[in-house]
Amino acid sequence: MRKSTFYTLLFLAVGLATCKPPSDERFSDVNIDLKDPVFQQIHDLQDRQNLDSLYLFFKNDNLNYRYLAAVAFGSIRKAETIDQLATLLQDEVPEVRAAAAYALGQTNDVKAEPFLIQAFDPTDTAGTYGKANRAILEAIGKCGTKESLKFLSTITTYQPKDTLLLEGQAYGIYRFGLRDSIAPEGTERMISLAGNSVYPESVRYIAANYLARVRNIEIDSIQSIPLVQIIDTEANPDIRMALAIGLGKVKTTTALNALLQLYQKESDYRVKCNILRALSNFPYVNVQSTVIQALKDPQIHVAQRAAQFFVESGIPEDATVYWRLAKDSAAWQVSIELYTAALRHLAPTYESYRNGINYELRRRFAQATSPYHKAATLRALSEWGWNLRFIYREGLAAKHSEVRTASVEALAGLCQNAAFRRNFGSSAAVTKELAFMFMQIIQTGDPGMISVAAGALRIPERNFKMHIDSLNILENALAKLELPREIETYNDLKHTIEFLQGKTDFQAQKLDYNHPIDWDVFTSLSPEPKALLRTNRGDITIRLLPEIAPGSVVNFVRLAKDGFYDGKTFHRVVANFVIQGGCPRGDGYGSLDYSIRSELPPMYYDREGYVGMASAGNHTEGTQFFITHSPTPHLDGNYTIFGRVVEGMDKMHLIRIGDTIDKVLIQ
Repeated sequence: MRKSTFYTLLFLAVGLATCKPPSDERFSDVNIDLKDPVFQQIHDLQDRQNLDSLYLFFKNDNLNYRYLAAVAFGSIRKAETIDQLATLLQDEVPEVRAAAAYALGQTNDVKAEPFLIQAFDPTDTAGTYGKANRAILEAIGKCGTKESLKFLSTITTYQPKDTLLLEGQAYGIYRFGLRDSIAPEGTERMISLAGNSVYPESVRYIAANYLARVRNIEIDSIQSIPLVQIIDTEANPDIRMALAIGLGKVKTTTALNALLQLYQKESDYRVKCNILRALSNFPYVNVQSTVIQALKDPQIHVAQRAAQFFVESGIPEDATVYWRLAKDSAAWQVSIELYTAALRHLAPTYESYRNGINYELRRRFAQATSPYHKAATLRALSEWGWNLRFIYREGLAAKHSEVRTASVEALAGLCQNAAFRRNFGSSAAVTKELAFMFMQIIQTGDPGMISVAAGALRIPERNFKMHIDSLNILENALAKLELPREIETYNDLKHTIEFLQGKTDFQAQKLDYNHPIDWDVFTSLSPEPKALLRTNRGDITIRLLPEIAPGSVVNFVRLAKDGFYDGKTFHRVVANFVIQGGCPRGDGYGSLDYSIRSELPPMYYDREGYVGMASAGNHTEGTQFFITHSPTPHLDGNYTIFGRVVEGMDKMHLIRIGDTIDKVLIQ
């Protein structure tokens, strides 16, 4: 089918029977049975990436098996599967068609586009294949051309009752945007969807996240009017928080006033965090007082976000104000950010002030009992180039992995620091000294330190290559790394070796299948298994989802029952994004001597409290997991979902970096 014909059909696909919004039950016509040997067989084949054996299920009489086989390829994500997957786009079962469309989109390969175009059914007046049409439109956003984006963006004939078609259109434009493929028509369409309450909430949520997440979009003052009008009355905080970031891109006085007014009456801390992010787009003098007020917020994520505002958008004239505020803050997470802002923005002539700030930070480093406090302090000290040797020395001497890794992050940050480049940019001696430091760090064998140091050697501003006579140290360190345990470090170091060799076509090392699913674990699980996380902030109950991600659930259950998670920390906390834990090192670079596969069925991070597997790329998961503070649709299709918080979300929102998991109990 020619593209022009497809686009005509899209415009004709109007006035379909009312589409019901999708329910929480993702598989209305598909029956998933964990104990079915064929269910287990298909997942084992998915784990092994045995393509030919999976293809055989495409012709199976059982719709459940056809569905599961199609979904399996959403995790495998190989372009060579496109032709075979396309045969399922004509399956009689809507869920199977939708699964095939999803898997084709997951390949991110333009060769899938014509198959998706041909499979779109504009004559489906009864809405029988609404799910498939929705999935096709979204999949085109993952693999389609700019021409498709333009035509998809200019469809204005879908009615508010056509929920699935509107969701497909909105997700398609959003997925294009995440690929940095944008069109003015797409932005205009998303503004019209987000700013009009007549459209379904699920559609407006997608459109608002487009406005928040997609880079380089332009929203003029006229276009922003409906957004300004609706944000004040919007009841759904998931939409409000996304609209706040979108309004920040408008940069008009009207948009600013709307955000400031909303902040004063807002009760959801997550929306407050996003408003503070958005305020960085406006004149400092107009927002300073609101941000200073936010530093006193009892919700630490809001206070820390406010402090980060001053790091990113502060001015030299207020550097001493940030120093004073740092002294007044009770929470070290906030005070260290303010010290960072003070050092970063202090004018060069204020040497005595700089010495005073530096002295206080070094004293804090010595007195801190939390390794995460020490780590943050080293990063703050990197705002002043003369701390170079102190950071290096203290990092090598540190006992905790988080401090050691943070010291190298601080050195790498120094290399990119504007003030450091001004003071030492032309100094060959300093560049040589840094190169020596990074090479010495790589010889330590510490995977976290090696990974960061390897990345630092690729910083183009420093031109470290001229100070490295031999790659023997790097190659010897690479040979000593253990796979699959240290795959992230391995790829970082291998990339650097090839970079220093002048190669530009680096391909990351892929892990072989090495850890089969232990299906016997399910014999001891309840029909709706749960995991109780006992933390120092309170209990968090997670409903595990073995029907969605059996391999990940098995892995998590076994680790929990073995006591692996007992005493582990939440080593990463990002306000209004995620909390992350389960690292045996405590710095994000730890794992065990195996890896598990990514499991990526058509599930969405469309609410708070989803539990996902952290990874360093497809099929590199191990022990680390995260829980989302709010919807994170940019993670869809890239990170395994294996659970959802059903109790204790209030406790989850209190978690700070360094907080502990006392125990995980499987119920």
